[in-house]
Amino acid sequence: MNTLVAVLEALVVIAALIALALALVALGTKLLSRPRRVGAVQIGALQDSTHTDASGAVRSVQSADLEIATAALETIWTPVHLERLARTYWRFLTRCTLGLIRVKYSDEERFVVLLFRPLVLLAFRKPEYEIDASRGVVRWRIESGVLVAVPGTDSDGYLEIEVRRQPSEAAGLSTLHVDVEIANYYPQIAASIAQWAYAATQSRIHVLVTYGFLRSIARGDLAPSRQQAS
Repeated sequence: MNTLVAVLEALVVIAALIALALALVALGTKLLSRPRRVGAVQIGALQDSTHTDASGAVRSVQSADLEIATAALETIWTPVHLERLARTYWRFLTRCTLGLIRVKYSDEERFVVLLFRPLVLLAFRKPEYEIDASRGVVRWRIESGVLVAVPGTDSDGYLEIEVRRQPSEAAGLSTLHVDVEIANYYPQIAASIAQWAYAATQSRIHVLVTYGFLRSIARGDLAPSRQQAS
């Protein structure tokens, strides 16, 4: 009996810690999603749109507008800086998880791992780049990983960063619209537990990572370029 009571008490404590962690994530998401200024750059309110279709596929888009000096935007609107933008997203993911989650590179794939391989959370094909005078896109197609349910393995899911430059009403400024989208993604958390579990955990963390990524752009703190990497 004493053992059973001890187990139940431990479960209550674990449940309370999980609830506290989820509450902190929710609070952090709400606070960080507000408009704010970083140096000379104004970051608009972060818009979060997440939906799940009847098959269980998730489409989640986080969007925001950055008001940035036109001259500064012009200097970074290059294929090299698009690559650096992609690397910045992964770098912030590593930083905000205190190095627990890392990105490993091969010539053909990108692996999001828990500390080291073979603990692969997500595996992507190598990135696809598109850039023209007003739009830049980096897209990683999802291959597999422990966070991917069976229907999403080697399917048509992808993670994508899209940036669009638009005129601003303010003289000397441009609007940089940023979308971070994951589409046709089948989360293992939702398949194994419930959709609410994905919405309360992995989805919320993705929003926080996106906002931190936006702040890196606003500060001009882009990861360095590397040959054949992203």
